[in-house]
Amino acid sequence: MGNTGPAELLAIWEAGLAHHGPGRALLLHRAARPESAADELLSLPVGEREADLYALRRALFGERMQIRAECGACGEAMEFDLDARDLGVRPRERDGPLRVEEGEWTVEFRLPTVADLDAAAQAVAGAAAHAVAGADGRAASGVGGRAASGVGGAGDGLLGEEVGVHGPVAAEGGEAAEAFMAAEGGDAAVASTAAARARRALLARCLVSVHRAGQPVPADRLPVAELPEPVQRKLAEAAERADPAADVTLNVACPECGEATRAELDIASYLWAELDHWARDLLLDVHLLATAYGWSEPQILALSPLRRRYYLELCADG
Repeated sequence: MGNTGPAELLAIWEAGLAHHGPGRALLLHRAARPESAADELLSLPVGEREADLYALRRALFGERMQIRAECGACGEAMEFDLDARDLGVRPRERDGPLRVEEGEWTVEFRLPTVADLDAAAQAVAGAAAHAVAGADGRAASGVGGRAASGVGGAGDGLLGEEVGVHGPVAAEGGEAAEAFMAAEGGDAAVASTAAARARRALLARCLVSVHRAGQPVPADRLPVAELPEPVQRKLAEAAERADPAADVTLNVACPECGEATRAELDIASYLWAELDHWARDLLLDVHLLATAYGWSEPQILALSPLRRRYYLELCADG
């Protein structure tokens, strides 16, 4: 990780204000890997990106992560802590594609990359917006990532079956969330169609070869919907085993009703929300100290956090 002092972090935050989920995730990833070009970062497996962001989060804000979620059964607000050291397992390096055999089908595929998720998100976003706008004459409420809490709806992996994540268009969501979002406010049929379209778009990009009863099936001519459900399920399971950090799903028991709630943790969304809170607090500190002492922003940012806090206490006492 390169030089990520206060001035550099503020520059990342300022640049991110002009972007939504994918752009912000890329800015954070470049902070974690400043030596890598954007194209290289986009070509990494999703779990590799997530592992880099967990490492950046530990370096900036420590290992303890406070998580807030809502019980899916009773709606009770839940809060709990996670240890960031336990998250962000990097995928193993592979010489070739993954291979799945189920019945008469043999499928080879590669792990989804960040670019794949971006493309799937863009493909389904336009379709979902069009579907919702045409459903009952309302404007589409927008498609986006998880809410700023960094916790989304239940999911079954990148290539899984039932994935729904909700959030407004300006929410700090990552590409993984956006690839499987539903149009907020749309009916269940629209949401289901959007999620299915996202899965098909993502899987179609990742297929390497398909054989049925020993005969090759051109992947570019195969509608992904024709792959039997058991085959698609095995593909999702194989992807999850090979790249576990790509989809971190939490199972949380509600302290109020005891029911379990599944929620996805989106580290890009979570880390951006933390950076946004930190940046706004720091700019307030700069304002107070500049007003009190006449110092410039670079001079104030050059102070250690301890010294800044001490000067702020003196201002309050005075």
